[in-house]
Amino acid sequence: MTGTGPLTARRLAVPPKPRRPRALIVGWAIAAVVVAAHVVAWDTTEISAAALVEGWRGMADFLAEAIPPDFSADVLRDSASAALVTLWIGLLGTTLSIPATLVFALLAARNTAPTAWAYQAARALLSFLRAVPDVVFALIFVTAVGLGPFPGVLALVCHNVGVMGKLWAESLEDADPGPSQALRSAGAGRIQVAAHALLPTVTPQLVGLLLYRFDVNVRSSLVLGLVGAGGIGFLINQSIQLFQFDQMLTHILVVLVLIVAVDQLSAYVRRHLGSTP
Repeated sequence: MTGTGPLTARRLAVPPKPRRPRALIVGWAIAAVVVAAHVVAWDTTEISAAALVEGWRGMADFLAEAIPPDFSADVLRDSASAALVTLWIGLLGTTLSIPATLVFALLAARNTAPTAWAYQAARALLSFLRAVPDVVFALIFVTAVGLGPFPGVLALVCHNVGVMGKLWAESLEDADPGPSQALRSAGAGRIQVAAHALLPTVTPQLVGLLLYRFDVNVRSSLVLGLVGAGGIGFLINQSIQLFQFDQMLTHILVVLVLIVAVDQLSAYVRRHLGSTP
């Protein structure tokens, strides 16, 4: 019986990590483009730290005139009433957009669109409504129906259909295809599949997105008031024009209370939906 002796393990050299000069060049090129874009943006927007430092006296005078806020009964009553108008504008701008949003979301989702041209047309319309700011819609409707909350509601409805339609369409496309395929195999039509399989599956996501848009629309309705669409934004603009900065600060504090209340309500509803089996 012959032995071969103890076995020894031979170390193999670790091959060097392959270099990717092309990827490295592309990375440096992207970094250079980003830096150049920031340099151009900095110069175009005329950002100046010196101007901000030199303007401290004007900001100090502004704050001195705004503090303390005017908490008189008349100002608080007008501010609270206008804040409720702002809330109603955001509420109606959200809820009145639901029917059109649902229709365009079904047309703009690949798994529910009846034809390719309907899908492309719905996507194009949603992109247009989303691209036009709600302030621009408000200015258009103010010239059409006059000043007040009504043009603000119309502006939010138009813009919200574009934003929420895209979000709902993406939720429909990401839905579990199992229930829909089961109904199709049983002979169900497109509308039946959407009504009995697809929409029930994504309803929590759709409601969550709706609540998110409600939060955004309440804030947007404040800005719309600055262009004549009513609400507390109109009072803030009026206070600034009349140099009543103490009343302006009161209106801003009331807005803060309103936004916190809406956030808490939305969070409560989302938690309730999340705990519902």
